[in-house]
Amino acid sequence: MNKYSSNNIRSNSANPISIWSLRGRVLVIAEKPKAAKKIADALSQNHITRRYHNLAYYEIVQRDLVITVASAAGHLYELNTWEKGYPIFTYEWVPAYIASREKRYVKTYLDLLREVSKNCNYYVNACDYDIEGSVIGFLLIKFHGNEKRALRAKYSSLTPLELREAFTRLLPLDYPMIEAGLCRHELDWIWGINISRALMQAVYMSTKKKIILSAGRVQTPTLKQVYEHEAKRGLFIPVPQYIITASLKKNNVKIQVEYINNPVESQSQAELIKVNVEQQKYLVVRNIEFSKSRYQPPPPFNLSDLQEEASRIYGFSPMKTQEIAEQLYLDALISYPRTNSQKLPPRLNYKNILSNLAEIREYRELVHRLINETKGILKPVEGEKEDPAHPAIYPTGVLPEKLTREQAAIYDLIVRRFLAVFAPPASISHVKAEFSTPDHRFAFTTTGLSIEYPGWLAYYPFHTPSPREIPRLNRGESLEILNVSIRETFTKPPPRLRKIDILKWMESVGIGTESTRAIIIEKLFDRGYLKSTRDGVEISDLGVGIVEVIDTFFPDLASVELTRKFEVLMDEIIRGRRKREEVISEAKRVISSLLEKFNRDIGNVGVSLAKKLSLVENYEKCSIPSCRSDVYSKGLCRIHYSALEAIDKTYQEWARRKKISFEEYLAKINAMKSTGRYVKEVINYYSRTK
Repeated sequence: MNKYSSNNIRSNSANPISIWSLRGRVLVIAEKPKAAKKIADALSQNHITRRYHNLAYYEIVQRDLVITVASAAGHLYELNTWEKGYPIFTYEWVPAYIASREKRYVKTYLDLLREVSKNCNYYVNACDYDIEGSVIGFLLIKFHGNEKRALRAKYSSLTPLELREAFTRLLPLDYPMIEAGLCRHELDWIWGINISRALMQAVYMSTKKKIILSAGRVQTPTLKQVYEHEAKRGLFIPVPQYIITASLKKNNVKIQVEYINNPVESQSQAELIKVNVEQQKYLVVRNIEFSKSRYQPPPPFNLSDLQEEASRIYGFSPMKTQEIAEQLYLDALISYPRTNSQKLPPRLNYKNILSNLAEIREYRELVHRLINETKGILKPVEGEKEDPAHPAIYPTGVLPEKLTREQAAIYDLIVRRFLAVFAPPASISHVKAEFSTPDHRFAFTTTGLSIEYPGWLAYYPFHTPSPREIPRLNRGESLEILNVSIRETFTKPPPRLRKIDILKWMESVGIGTESTRAIIIEKLFDRGYLKSTRDGVEISDLGVGIVEVIDTFFPDLASVELTRKFEVLMDEIIRGRRKREEVISEAKRVISSLLEKFNRDIGNVGVSLAKKLSLVENYEKCSIPSCRSDVYSKGLCRIHYSALEAIDKTYQEWARRKKISFEEYLAKINAMKSTGRYVKEVINYYSRTK
């Protein structure tokens, strides 16, 4: 057995080090208390539990090796500055309780780690193997130990077997991830503190009032996306359209068919079609198409896919799903959830996990069915996305003891998805029948659907389509028309965003990370920029004001392109193609340039923000009582003037589609729920001023 007693550890990924080959005192740092306990249990069932005030830590004594396992509580260090004003580019890492009053609890954790790190020969960062975990452990070792004598534990689940393997294959500190993580923290800090202070200073110069405002590198583009979406909804005016259907009869069974060119735009045209079809008395079956589709199973979950499904099925917010999943991970029930991967680890013992899941009553029959269907050959369907740190989310096979209702719901999703990836494709039969009037002038259609073989849907039923049966039809046969109907419908506005929609947008444009996106969304709510309604997410007046001011005076701050540029630069740090100092230097240059432009307009910025914040009254406001924006034209602000233009323009389209006076049109759209709020505000204002 190799013995390591020199000051500098010599190891690489090809020759990892076992913790049992070390000699002296070793401090293992976990990210959370539960993880520390799992690690201690995995390394030795005979560990000693000690206490420092109310915090537990663990000791394992084996001849001339003493292992201490202690825990952090997330980030124990934060960036801070003692300088006032802006721009600020001087900062340091300090204990979190110094930077944030609400984090006083951190002091006890730091005191414990400071105490147990004394006289240690080696340090192991056993925090979660991601950018944040790399930074948490590194900073603790940097300030309380010696990074030259530090190692990294890499694992994707807190099962005893995987933890034991991880500690027999300790790696060097993961400096590319550490550097990228430090860079992200520094970027977000200098971006946030400088822009936020600039905004607050602008308001103070105009009003002599201190108002807390904030902006962020990822936060502001995300807020702008919600603003633009809500503006579309606010300016939306529904337009009528007409759906023509016919009821047919075969052997006393009714068949509902739709006009093939639905929707019809003109009411008069729809009525003409209805009259002509009714005169025909019956429709003829012109064509029948039968087809079968094979639907492959979905890939295993990554975090955003899990968040999306939990939102769709249970209405959980992304943050709630993430927190529940992290709790399940800390209980060793699932693998590490903050992953982008859709691939399972090739060395994973699938049969062993399934055997354990079969011990759970809810999954016993499903596991037996899966083994029979696959004949024991377990080959998972996988997606394209990969993550260098962690595989897709999977159940570990550790049996749950007590789960809350919400934890059980997320665990059930993960288990069922895991089972489904091994299952055969689903087979769905489709039938499409086309009808026409005897003179061939008007065509109708209907479809049927049946599940021939459920395949993976038996395990993950949340995508099962609803069957639709239609009677057996023969080409050329005639079916009696019972009636023809016209239903007036209206175009729909863009649906109100949900939190998961915002997260998926962030993912699609490449801003934020798996770990941070849900947190950033929640910050927008905490700061009062967004609010929840029964239908989804709504932007507040304060949020509108922040976006409009930033977009007017320095739009680059709300630019997805600029934010994504720095995401790419940070990715290049991880890949070893760029240094942290280069990226920070570029960020300082960009922020300095933006603030120079900002300062030239700081008076106007302050006045604009003060108006939005109801801090000043003496200016020409929009005529809409609830609006605090400046007049743009005809006594209205820009957005309400756009609504006025939309009302006039859309009336032309209404008049083309149906006979209606302008007054009737206004009354109709004002009463409709789907009409945008800016449009309704303009209608109501002018109706009161007549």
